[in-house]
Amino acid sequence: MSTSVSRRDFLKRCSLGVISVAIPKLSVVYASPPFDKVIKDATILDGTGRTPWRGDVGITGDTIAAIGDIAPEQGGNVIHASGLHLCPGFIDIHTHSDGRILACPTADSRVLQGITTELTGNCGYSVAPLKRADIEDELQEFLELGIRPDWTDVASYFSRLERTRISVNHALLLGQGRLRKSAIGLVDRKLTANELKNVLRAVEEGMDCGAFGLSTGLEYAPGIYTPAEEIVSMVQIVARQGGLYASHIRNEASGLLEAIKEAIGVGRETGVSVEISHFKAAGKSNWNKQSAALDILDKARSRGINVSADAYPYTAYSTSLTILLKAWVKEGGPKAILRRLRNSDARRRIRREVTERVGESPGDFDLIVINSTKSERNRMAIGKNLVEIGEMWKVKPVDAILRLLEEEETVVDFVGHGMKPENVEMVLSHPLVMIGSDGSSMAPKGKAAESRPHPRSYGTCPRVLGHYVRERKLFDLSTAVKKMTGMPAEKLRLTDRGRIARGMKADLVIFDGVLVRDTATFEDPHQYPHGIKHVLVNGTLVVENGKHTGARPGRVLRKT
Repeated sequence: MSTSVSRRDFLKRCSLGVISVAIPKLSVVYASPPFDKVIKDATILDGTGRTPWRGDVGITGDTIAAIGDIAPEQGGNVIHASGLHLCPGFIDIHTHSDGRILACPTADSRVLQGITTELTGNCGYSVAPLKRADIEDELQEFLELGIRPDWTDVASYFSRLERTRISVNHALLLGQGRLRKSAIGLVDRKLTANELKNVLRAVEEGMDCGAFGLSTGLEYAPGIYTPAEEIVSMVQIVARQGGLYASHIRNEASGLLEAIKEAIGVGRETGVSVEISHFKAAGKSNWNKQSAALDILDKARSRGINVSADAYPYTAYSTSLTILLKAWVKEGGPKAILRRLRNSDARRRIRREVTERVGESPGDFDLIVINSTKSERNRMAIGKNLVEIGEMWKVKPVDAILRLLEEEETVVDFVGHGMKPENVEMVLSHPLVMIGSDGSSMAPKGKAAESRPHPRSYGTCPRVLGHYVRERKLFDLSTAVKKMTGMPAEKLRLTDRGRIARGMKADLVIFDGVLVRDTATFEDPHQYPHGIKHVLVNGTLVVENGKHTGARPGRVLRKT
């Protein structure tokens, strides 16, 4: 018996998975294509910052199996990327998706901009561990997101995520504020020796379950009540396990330089890797501090302290209106705040202090724009600044703040237009600064659609690639990609993500470097970017031709 199949055709049929070829007295079964997917003719930015090159990537399962010149027939699925850039999936080192990922497991606002991994639990707040008392206290907030909490510790929270199935990878920091609140509530005092012992045990348990470290939010209660030595005690445990200490520092305005030194001091005393969150000088009167703040980072690194920072590519921040209140007002939580607002003497003092705080940052009342409220009653305030709201209510802007806090039971968020554009560029371009959105997972539906979130939740990464690389020419594409992939991966000690190399996980983004841009604005933030063509998470296409596929291949990442 003979066959007329040429060698060339024979090899081609083998590579295409032809089942068998007849030869004398023998049936040979040939393998399917060696790769599940092949990405062809891409311009590869590998996450290290080096010069891009043209090439192909072969993917088997969830892993990059080959890089080089790969024949199309070697892939079960071929993604043609000629004229497009291929880079690692973006790792967002500063997010607040802890609860929101359960409300929006497809993480549309994240993955459609190329984010494949989120680090949550920032600014001292994490949804785990969660004591029963915490659940009762915060149940309404969870229910408004459509979530019924059924976890208590980090392990059970991770299990909930895995049962939910999510579209992006999820890593967690322990929130120092969460741990302290669970221990003693929102009280302005030191922990007793026994209370500290319990908190330290919770840190140990959380790290053992796979948390990546600890965060603080020292402008919020109860972080604002926490002495530095208490933080050092907690961080010593994190340092022993090679974890990260991420800090929303105690002051980002007039006390910026001292606050940065405090965070660096924790690194010096413990040896921990320090990340200063959303690095900025907020408020016009503080803009001249930005260069000195970066100098402090440089000097600390020269002394061997492992400190870096993250920043988002916008001139406005977003937070709760309660940040304008002094520590004494916030003690005891929302109910205590409301009691003080209803006391005439306390209200006069609060009014004076809030006026001073607004003058410090963001600088004036017209720079504060309300972007979410708890109730329908004041929904008309969303999108308006405090001067406009005051005029509408025929009151002073500061009184509009107090009225909103009272009527909304303190649950009001705002955007503060407080940063200088040149300072934002100075920070973003600094070699010790990576990109962190400070956003969260959401989609323009349900309760989220009723608010005007900061556009960073939808547009951070494309804004860096489009506005700051292509238009402003602040740095090149390789540097931009490194700040969103290799740098955060190294900071988190993720050894299998953040780079394009054989054996790495196939978290990948294919984008058009000419067209990529953010479309989300402060006026209309629920807008997906342009130019992000395909996104793979653990080898699975989650975004194809700019559209979410519905796939949920994301994983809980546990620090080992």
